[in-house]
Amino acid sequence: MASVKYKKPPQAPPLFTHTPDSLLKDTQRILDQSKALQDQIVKDVTPEKAEFKSVLLPFAQDDNRMSLETHIIGFYQAVSTDVKLRDASTEAEKKMDDFGIEASMREDIFKLVDGVFQRQKDDQKLDSESRRLLEKDHKGYIKMGLGIPAGEKRDRFKEIKKRLSELGITFQKNLNEEQGGLWFTPEELEGVPSDVTGDLKKGEEGSENAGKLWLTFKYPDLFPVQKYCKNAETRRKVSMANENKCNQNVALFKEALVLRDEAARLLGYPNHATFRIEDKMAKTPKTVDDFLGDLRKRLAPGGLKEIEKLKELKKAETGDADKYFLWDHRFYDTLMLERDFQLDQHKIAEYFPLQSSIDGMLKIFEELFGLAFVALEAKDRDTISETGKGDDIIWHPDVKVFSVWDDEGEGSGFVGYLYLDLHPRDGKYGHAANFNIQPGFIQENGTRRYPATALVCNFSKPTPKKPSLLKHDEVVTLFHELGHGIHDLVSRTIYSRFHGTSTVRDFVEAPSQMLENWCWTPSQIKALSKHWSHLSPEYTKAWQESAASGEQQPAAEMPDDLIQSIVKTQHVNDALFNLRQLHFGIFDMTIHEPESHEAIEALDASVKFNELRHEISKLDGPEALGEGNDWGHGEATFGHLIGGYDAGYYGYLSSQVYSTDMFYSVFKKDPMNGTEGRRYRHTVLEKGGSQDEMETLKQFLGREPSTEAFYKELGISA
Repeated sequence: MASVKYKKPPQAPPLFTHTPDSLLKDTQRILDQSKALQDQIVKDVTPEKAEFKSVLLPFAQDDNRMSLETHIIGFYQAVSTDVKLRDASTEAEKKMDDFGIEASMREDIFKLVDGVFQRQKDDQKLDSESRRLLEKDHKGYIKMGLGIPAGEKRDRFKEIKKRLSELGITFQKNLNEEQGGLWFTPEELEGVPSDVTGDLKKGEEGSENAGKLWLTFKYPDLFPVQKYCKNAETRRKVSMANENKCNQNVALFKEALVLRDEAARLLGYPNHATFRIEDKMAKTPKTVDDFLGDLRKRLAPGGLKEIEKLKELKKAETGDADKYFLWDHRFYDTLMLERDFQLDQHKIAEYFPLQSSIDGMLKIFEELFGLAFVALEAKDRDTISETGKGDDIIWHPDVKVFSVWDDEGEGSGFVGYLYLDLHPRDGKYGHAANFNIQPGFIQENGTRRYPATALVCNFSKPTPKKPSLLKHDEVVTLFHELGHGIHDLVSRTIYSRFHGTSTVRDFVEAPSQMLENWCWTPSQIKALSKHWSHLSPEYTKAWQESAASGEQQPAAEMPDDLIQSIVKTQHVNDALFNLRQLHFGIFDMTIHEPESHEAIEALDASVKFNELRHEISKLDGPEALGEGNDWGHGEATFGHLIGGYDAGYYGYLSSQVYSTDMFYSVFKKDPMNGTEGRRYRHTVLEKGGSQDEMETLKQFLGREPSTEAFYKELGISA
């Protein structure tokens, strides 16, 4: 894997040995220590004498120390198999959030911070990251209601903040714990690959579900049915049930919208969107609405053309194409790719075994950024674990761990730890995401604290006869999330507050989106590919047993014709894909900039979600069959809008403006240019959120960013 020899890292990895009881005790200890520090500083320092080093610095150092434990405490609810530990993690997160709200609404502390701000906001003796910390902290207290006079309104604001925290935690917990599904006969699942149906739970003999298969809403079950099931009624049932799988979140979502609007108005903002966006790159809702509106106008004609072509395909298959439904789209999109572009996803997946794909990705990052990844096997884990037990540094047997180093050219120093948790299980976070486990920062003794980061995904599990195989879109997803992980690892900031992906939301996706381009570059697709039959003698034998008589074993690398079939489909039905993203982004802005508080109270978010989906994407839902617009509750499964992307989902599209600009300008000619890769690492990734993100972009591009490459890539430039 890595060319460097295994070395013992200078910092042990974190431990995952908590019990429900110890988790809650540790949480209380951390919060008690932090409150004692706050009380001590208020007692010892007056607003007139307050300085950065006597107020902001000790608070920032306390944040640094706390983050080493608090991120892990909250992480268990996304990954633990122990329901009691997940519940304790949720309870602990509520306690930490409540404490954070109380601390950030302490007027005595704000007076100290305000005193420092008035005297030192332009103090050039402070380094730029410390000045940024001062500015952000000062603004943070004001946005937490300390600009509201003490009394009833401020108390109400605090009450709202605590309830919003509770709503967010409960909403995500409901999604993580969701265990719904549907029973189908094998005939109803006609067309779904046998390696999917073969892994489904079977109904017990003698029960009403005997002979049937249990289909969950987890990605490895859901997506293959949407893409390959020939039975439209099955696809419809799955689509409807998936939209209604977490309806206990409907009321939570609506309550959050109303409370956000009320809180924004208490602070003097016209709506929640204005409150959220003023600190982002876009600055105002108008900038966002104009961007989304312009993009919608440019994409709409292409979307209609794509639907017409897909309808032709549907008519050829069924004889009827009066409507083109939501549950049709993935199926006919896949069929079009196979028939018109000879894209055989099953054959392609045979060249993307999960493990060798990860190895290939890490090799790309090694070459591009000057890194070295060292897989830590059982003995290695025992050696570096503080307890001497390797199992104590992972939270589940599936988890893989790497120590990450700079290569010789970058100085051979330690970088941090990377964890991969790749397969679904009950109670686990259901999508693909990167979680920071411990941030990096400069410790009080001047040495660097190194980060630990985890990729949590839900790819199918390997079997003795076949490894886990990735479709190309899953390769893109994995590369994207690994991109966040690399951002988290190579960041070099003074304070944990600005570490890694702790940037503004309308920039944070750009680094990962830019790296997705490598998955569409022929040379890199070839480098990532390896036919599964070449992974081991056991798999070679398994392939031989399953192969047709006289069939030759495929070459290890993906053949050029398959690679070309991937590359030429990059923008097929792209308008519809981006209109789907626009639906999410415009829905997000619509619900967060109502005309009045009464308007948001009267809003039916589910109806608005479904109305906008049809208006923007032009795909038919049950409303086209006369069922109205309250047939589904997609917003209740939309964790992003509860988990920090509120009035920020547009960032997925605006980030693409920046990511496409960076790729076209710097990497398109030579994606594996190590000099530019290292410049990108040090100029963009290393900075985290420690400086203004627009400044970071300008430093890397040598100019202001432009939308030209983004529109050109989508084929919609003026």
